[in-house]
Amino acid sequence: MTADDGARPPTGTLYRKVAADLREAIAAGAYGSGGKLPAESALAERYGVSRGTIRQALAVLRADGLVTSRRGTRRVVLGTARVQSFSELLSFTSWARSVGEEPGGRVERVDRRPATPREGDQLRLEPGAEVVTVLRVRTLSGRPVMVERSVYPVWVGELVARIPADAVSHTEPLQEQGVVFADADHTIDLVLADDDDARLLGCAAGEALLRERRRSTDPVGAPVEWSEDRYLRGTVAFTVHNSIAASALGRRHRRAP
Repeated sequence: MTADDGARPPTGTLYRKVAADLREAIAAGAYGSGGKLPAESALAERYGVSRGTIRQALAVLRADGLVTSRRGTRRVVLGTARVQSFSELLSFTSWARSVGEEPGGRVERVDRRPATPREGDQLRLEPGAEVVTVLRVRTLSGRPVMVERSVYPVWVGELVARIPADAVSHTEPLQEQGVVFADADHTIDLVLADDDDARLLGCAAGEALLRERRRSTDPVGAPVEWSEDRYLRGTVAFTVHNSIAASALGRRHRRAP
């Protein structure tokens, strides 16, 4: 990427272009995990932009969790994992496309059985109610990166069972059928790969995987999915944005004299 004074993009888009170029270089391993980016002055010269534009681009990478946040020193690359925000976790397909990857998926198994006590609690089902479970592998540009275990109330699961096994997205066809994923609660932790994980992801049984558990609800708060996604190490990172303005404490602060 070089500057072209005859066709320079608007100032507000320059830093985004620089950030995108640096993000691609980081993902390709150009600087390595723990390596240092060039100095701001060197980056400004390389891209033909001001140091202020470079700082804006680095702020984007910092928010994505890709580089350190210290000013006045060369930024250190924290990792090359693709970053996914909690707002994007409802759709693996949409997130993958947003980072320039080709999403894919393949259903391995669909079962209908009585819900376990944990599943019944998460989906607010009566004791003895049945659920539909789906085991699915998800890919980025053909590479397996995540195993998805989803549990649905029967009325949703029957719709899922009719979706082609190799469909890229389940969320989109479900939404077309009137199933709206409006809100979700997330829990992130580590889990050891089981035999299914090892077979589908090509990792060793017992290897540590990043696990994201999610309960999704519709606009009236009724649960429509209880899901557990297991990611290979180094394939994804999650970002969370907090604001005092959005919290109950923040509201009390604004009301205080």
